[in-house]
Amino acid sequence: MKQLFFSNRPIATDIALLLLRVGSGLMLLTHGWGKITNFSERLNSFADPIGLGPALSLQLVIFAEFFCAIFLALGLMSRAVLIPLLINMAVITFIVHGDDPFNKQELPLFFFISFLVLFLTGPGKFSIDNLILKRKRY
Repeated sequence: MKQLFFSNRPIATDIALLLLRVGSGLMLLTHGWGKITNFSERLNSFADPIGLGPALSLQLVIFAEFFCAIFLALGLMSRAVLIPLLINMAVITFIVHGDDPFNKQELPLFFFISFLVLFLTGPGKFSIDNLILKRKRY
């Protein structure tokens, strides 16, 4: 109980990072899975907001929203996988939905803020990254 309220980094902080990391990763994973299952239908008609072509744009979004989301939920290479996730959410928020009303920007902006917090704080104690870091210290 003392560690929960009075330590330098209370366990509640690590639990909160775990919940944020796993929750946001799994929620985004559902968006990526939907794009994978409808890949062939979306391949030539997917939005091309930064001029890479619809096929490459779709592949990059699937990489971020599915594969990076899995790694984030596990806490594996967290800061590295957060970079494509942050870029993905920034493009969705500010380019794809840049002229849309706030309710269209709200979800990707929330993901962007969540990913930015995780990038700045790190994945927390309850992550594979932390297990790897502990092994390297010994």
